[in-house]
Amino acid sequence: MSETLIRNAHSVLTMDDAGSEFAGADVLIRDGVIVQIGEGLTTAGEVVEAANCVVTPGLVNTHHHLYQTLTRAVPGGQDALLFGWLQTLYPIWSRFGPEEMRISALTGLAELALSGCTLTSDHLYLYPNGARLDDTIDAATEIGLRFHATRGAMSIGESDGGLPPDALVEREEAILEDCIRVIDAFHDPREGAMVRVGVAPCSPFSVSRELMRDAALLARDKGVMMHTHLAENDEDIAYSEAQFGCRPGQYAEELGWTGPDVWHAHCVKLDGQEIDLFAQSRTGVAHCPCSNCRLGSGIAPIRDMVDAGVPVGLGVDGSASNDSSNLVAEARQAMLLQRVSRGADAMSAREALRLATRGGAEVLGRHDCGQIAPGKRADLALWDVTGIDSAGSWDKAALLLAGPQRVRHLFVEGRQVVRDGLLTTIDLGATLAHQDTLALRLAEQP
Repeated sequence: MSETLIRNAHSVLTMDDAGSEFAGADVLIRDGVIVQIGEGLTTAGEVVEAANCVVTPGLVNTHHHLYQTLTRAVPGGQDALLFGWLQTLYPIWSRFGPEEMRISALTGLAELALSGCTLTSDHLYLYPNGARLDDTIDAATEIGLRFHATRGAMSIGESDGGLPPDALVEREEAILEDCIRVIDAFHDPREGAMVRVGVAPCSPFSVSRELMRDAALLARDKGVMMHTHLAENDEDIAYSEAQFGCRPGQYAEELGWTGPDVWHAHCVKLDGQEIDLFAQSRTGVAHCPCSNCRLGSGIAPIRDMVDAGVPVGLGVDGSASNDSSNLVAEARQAMLLQRVSRGADAMSAREALRLATRGGAEVLGRHDCGQIAPGKRADLALWDVTGIDSAGSWDKAALLLAGPQRVRHLFVEGRQVVRDGLLTTIDLGATLAHQDTLALRLAEQP
């Protein structure tokens, strides 16, 4: 039996149904599960003093492309809109292989962990030079984060009117076969699972209608979730109307891509009818505010979505369109964008933090995560509120208004992945040196 007591926390933000918060409380975790919250608790196991810390559920990232940590701030894509940005980066990504996929994933996962993330999805939709989804799953297992890998795909290349170069697309039969392989090899449907797998054609403009439909049928046959990009910007809407004769939400519904087992990234341009459709069908949304700003895509109507009952979580998106994998910064940006578009009372710091924790867990179908309550998984972030970033704050629990950007301690399934601000599971210095070597090699290649 493994037991840890987090003792005398400054405050515990539970994200339970009542939004309970406790001052001076203890949290007892045993064998990867939260067993008790209270005062004066005892243990024969390890004790972590938390008098100067706010304790939250671990943050949940609902959308990422981890491989992109090798292509941050590429000059040709720094100021481009979505489609031009993709066309700049596709040729670089075509030079990746298994080593690039694994090290870039390890780097992105490390950055997520240090920003308080305990559970992340990843959308890997290109597999050049022998790369496989297995490469990123190996990285997540090594670093110790809970991982929802999605087997992405592109099947329509430039010669068929698509955006990606032909070298990065796959045969649709091979795509479906590999989806079956990785689900059978890695997906764990049980409560407390460390790895789950989803099916994730990249976008409506990079795969066929047939693949979207077949992927949905396969996912439901296997009992796994489905993910793709949708309604990201004005170009996306224009493409859907020109190619499919309808808006993205209608296209998704026609092909079986709505329901509680589906979540879509971005959804910046959903209209009122589409929001109602998502609310009624319990279709999830991964809101990626920094990426939407970086690419000039717009401000997603998150206030309207939440009020309508759409499940919403947060995503950092790929580092090539965000330049960061900092999830607590993403939560602050989500709050600020709703305020700038709707007014200062549009979203509170606590509501944005709820999107980053319980909201994301619900989008990913992880009702065992995302809140601090007995019986839930022991995924916890401890934030030191004695630093300069919290100095002068009258409400130390309002972390997104005045609080640290880096976690002090992080527990995943009761295992301490970050201790005193340092990763315990990997040699971060060696990983970053390897990352820089690979990035330099890619930059020097024609």
